[in-house]
Amino acid sequence: MPVTPGQGGDEAEEALLARGQQLAERGDWNAYIVSCQSCHGPGGTGVGSTFPGVASQHAGYISAQLTAWKNETRSNDPQNLMGAIAKRMSDNDIQAVSAWYATQPGSEEQETAQ
Repeated sequence: MPVTPGQGGDEAEEALLARGQQLAERGDWNAYIVSCQSCHGPGGTGVGSTFPGVASQHAGYISAQLTAWKNETRSNDPQNLMGAIAKRMSDNDIQAVSAWYATQPGSEEQETAQ
């Protein structure tokens, strides 16, 4: 399917988006949260078939998946990397990174924007 602009982050406050960007790009070592881009690549566009792109996905979808990993209702990660990270994230962290990624262009959008 073609990549389309994400939704759900366009009305987020600047402080929330800044926190989301921090988590996505640098993580939060005080909370033992590794950056999203460590696995999902710069800009969250994905790395091979193992780490899918998360940029431009709907904020509600990203939030629902992170919450499912946090609550152990999603477990399709063989090494539980996402589960371990999601458990360390507060609800605000989940909302922040979800909103921020929803505002980022997906891989096809990035290619046409350059």
